[in-house]
Amino acid sequence: MAEDRKSSTTIVLEAVQDLHAKEQIVTRETLAELTSLTLSVIDDRVGTLVDRGDILRVQRGVYVPAVQHPPARAMSKTLLADGWVKIEIGDTLLHLTPREDRMLATLQAGAAAQAIAIENGRNTAMLAAEQAEEIKRLRRRVAALEAPSDPKQVQLFETPCRASVPAANTSHFDCAV
Repeated sequence: MAEDRKSSTTIVLEAVQDLHAKEQIVTRETLAELTSLTLSVIDDRVGTLVDRGDILRVQRGVYVPAVQHPPARAMSKTLLADGWVKIEIGDTLLHLTPREDRMLATLQAGAAAQAIAIENGRNTAMLAAEQAEEIKRLRRRVAALEAPSDPKQVQLFETPCRASVPAANTSHFDCAV
């Protein structure tokens, strides 16, 4: 009779889940200690599990198991002419009075606000990344302008200017080129 032997990936995943369930911090060292696998095997298996989405890297060297939910079921909400509301979730059918519908909406308001906050955060992160890239690009351009290799460009930057104030109280600079 053949012995049922777990793969190293399964061993590491179960160790991550067990440590997390015991509210322990999951690191490669704690995994190696718990599983008796080498650090190189742990690193390889953790990388595979992260790539597959089975575990999440919450910060450098710290892991948690990913929450695994079943696939979402189809949902619909129907408002009937007499005020009743039908909500279908998969094979489940709910018949709600108008008041129950409002109560359910109140309960769901937090989830709706959270969904909006998540979407706003995602959009903000995308904009911040785009702006960071633009700032890098502009800094490279400014650095290139600050260190000209052409002597004519050096002269252009070192040309003295004198300020004068016309009668309309607007600043004016005269620079000799």
